[in-house]
Amino acid sequence: GNAWTYRRDLVVKAWTKSHSIPWREFRQSGTIRRLKTRNGWAREWDRFMAQPVLPAPTALAPLTSIIPGTIPDAADLRLAPDPCRERQTGGRNAGLERLDSFLFQRGAPYRRAMSSPGPGALHCSRLSPHLALGTLSMREITQSLWTRQRAEKLAPNTRSGWKGALSSFNGRLHWRDHFTQKLEDAPSIEYRNLHRAYDGMRPDTPDATRLEAWAKGETGLPFLDACMRSLRATGWLNFRMRAMVMAIASYHFWLPWQSSGKVLARLFTDYEPGIHWPQTQMQSGTTGINTVRIYNPIKQGHDQDPDGNFTRKWVPELAALPDDALQEPWKHEAGRSLLGTRYPAPLVDVAAAARAAREAIYGVRKSHAFRQEANSIQDKHGSRKSGMPITGQRRKPARKASQPSPDQLALDL
Repeated sequence: GNAWTYRRDLVVKAWTKSHSIPWREFRQSGTIRRLKTRNGWAREWDRFMAQPVLPAPTALAPLTSIIPGTIPDAADLRLAPDPCRERQTGGRNAGLERLDSFLFQRGAPYRRAMSSPGPGALHCSRLSPHLALGTLSMREITQSLWTRQRAEKLAPNTRSGWKGALSSFNGRLHWRDHFTQKLEDAPSIEYRNLHRAYDGMRPDTPDATRLEAWAKGETGLPFLDACMRSLRATGWLNFRMRAMVMAIASYHFWLPWQSSGKVLARLFTDYEPGIHWPQTQMQSGTTGINTVRIYNPIKQGHDQDPDGNFTRKWVPELAALPDDALQEPWKHEAGRSLLGTRYPAPLVDVAAAARAAREAIYGVRKSHAFRQEANSIQDKHGSRKSGMPITGQRRKPARKASQPSPDQLALDL
């Protein structure tokens, strides 16, 4: 799914053509190869998803009589032990269970729960790994959702929350392919700034100490560390926290997004290149067309983990601290005694680092040449649907507080 596999496919395609061998590519999602324009893309997505779902094969006929032998496990390949001890179960049956339980049981609080890591783990669909790895198709998920929406509309006593939850989920399914289309149209998004005015702004080589501390959840910023440790243990994180951990790596720690993006790609069970790399750049401020969003990890800790349960679970070193000291232990005597011994001191001054990043990002945006290239990027990659990604020059449409803004969206569903 990365640039090297794309180049490999192009080589194979050229080889088949030179040998007069038929080469056929089948669409697996709403993403369109060699798309000329974004006009009408959303309508085409709906049309493609409405086509009949093909039945899954009951068995695959063997091509040869060769017995492949046993499949090697991690130990046979001398791989290090897998630290992701709480990764969700894979396979088609598990995917069907997640789909059914989300649409009929877990999904009602989806709109409000998806912003927080604790509730989000339960009430988000958790279907993104199944889409990424192909145990469920986008078409069958979409049609199951549409059937559920029709039934909910006809229900005599509509239950609170379901209509909005299903509508939001429908929008995010569209968004998933919208972002994948970006990588299809510009494969260099994986490794090069979408807006070239940002070239050279961050160092090409990351600060190794900062990158390692961020990756391990040892930055001295409790809520950020809790999110990274949770991700390492489960392979999943809710959308707002994915945006936050990436943004802090890029802004507060001033790491090149290519390096921190690879760390997250290895940790996400649902890693999907077409979503991951456009989102990585979006949260790093290098697209030139999206709102710059510099998250405050302290504020996010208070907002998304008000009772402190999530932070205390994943940062047990601070579990005994009172609520008013949990997110800023360096400001309280009980917390200061732990810094440098049981828990690291903050890697950066949050306010000062954010201020420096904001000045650098907006300093690049002032020129007329910047706006010209940004408009060109918007024309190629921007959605034609009202309320979708916007440039820094457009007004935001009105939005309910419970709805995520487009530039907060991430991989998960």
